Amino acid sequence: MKILVTGASGQLGNTFKSLVENKQVEDLNFVFKSSQELDITDFEAVRQELLSDNYAYCINCAGYTNVDQAETEKDLAYKVNVTGSRNLALNCNESKTVLVHISTDFVFDGFLNTPYVEEDIARPIGFYGDTKYKGERAIINNLEEHFIIRTSWLYSEFGHNFMKTMVRLGNEKDELSVVYDQIGTPTYALDLALVVLHIIKAHSIDYGVYHYSNEGVASWYDFAKAIFEIHKIPVELSPILSEAYPTPAERPKFSVLDKSKIKNAFHLDIPHWRDSLKVALAKEALIK
Repeated sequence: MKILVTGASGQLGNTFKSLVENKQVEDLNFVFKSSQELDITDFEAVRQELLSDNYAYCINCAGYTNVDQAETEKDLAYKVNVTGSRNLALNCNESKTVLVHISTDFVFDGFLNTPYVEEDIARPIGFYGDTKYKGERAIINNLEEHFIIRTSWLYSEFGHNFMKTMVRLGNEKDELSVVYDQIGTPTYALDLALVVLHIIKAHSIDYGVYHYSNEGVASWYDFAKAIFEIHKIPVELSPILSEAYPTPAERPKFSVLDKSKIKNAFHLDIPHWRDSLKVALAKEALIK
């Protein structure tokens, strides 16, 4: 079974690469394309790649993910997250390729106080979330055979993410302040990658939108505190309100995802975020 991975130089793409390198998916044939090697905003390039080989699946890890910068780089964010998604959907439809697309909790406004289910109305409050939601719609409107997986607070030992930033800052500073009034769930990229592979290996035709994150909930402050405790970094950490740390883009205050649908459909046993964080920090230390 041949699988195309777009955006292969990002943290999720690198996670899939690590699984291949560690011979954990020997029964699958992966082709990795970075954004430089395959620009998903280029319709004809995507078409040629998908028609050039018999890809059973395309895992789209490509995306514009800089939440704050998206407020000023609107054309680029739209081009990658909306036009790119549409290009993939249209060409996957022609090549009979199943598309697995990664989306985000930022499609929601954060005004609920119960975990979001897939059917809840998407009301993004930032431009990044808006482009991700429009990208979802572009896929749904142009390709039946798709899995859209919304995830949250993705981190890993690869790329740029909150975990790696906190480890770096914790080693550089004696004191740090982190917001405690934004609630969600940290998600380890390895766990997400394994779920994607589980869906592929199941040859499922239960297409549609799914929510996936690790189990449990946390504030960014809780997440940072756990990083410092597990990694034994002696930094004095203070909780602050979001208004004390203004950013160009507004974030949802509550974006916990209900995972009942994906757990029931694929019989998943999902790890708690703290347990997965221990694994990620151990691997991050090995890389160093």
